[in-house]
Amino acid sequence: MYLTPEVKKNIFKEHGQNEINTGSAEGQIALFSFRINHLTGHLKVNKKDKNTMRSLVNLVGKRRKLLTYLKERDINRYRDIIKKLGIRK
Repeated sequence: MYLTPEVKKNIFKEHGQNEINTGSAEGQIALFSFRINHLTGHLKVNKKDKNTMRSLVNLVGKRRKLLTYLKERDINRYRDIIKKLGIRK
């Protein structure tokens, strides 16, 4: 599997508040971005995989909602995570 516990710990350690707090908005956004990038690569090879396309659209929606939440709560944290992950805005 592409998303091992060690990879998750690294993501939360690098982008979240710490590796133990997995519920922070920044950590969740980073995890969703990692999964979105993985699914995008899969879809480039497997163009007719409709289930993966549906999962990708759902993940993008979840990330969008979290980004909106973070933008309303703390604009500086929002700008930092956008810059770190390179998400177009």
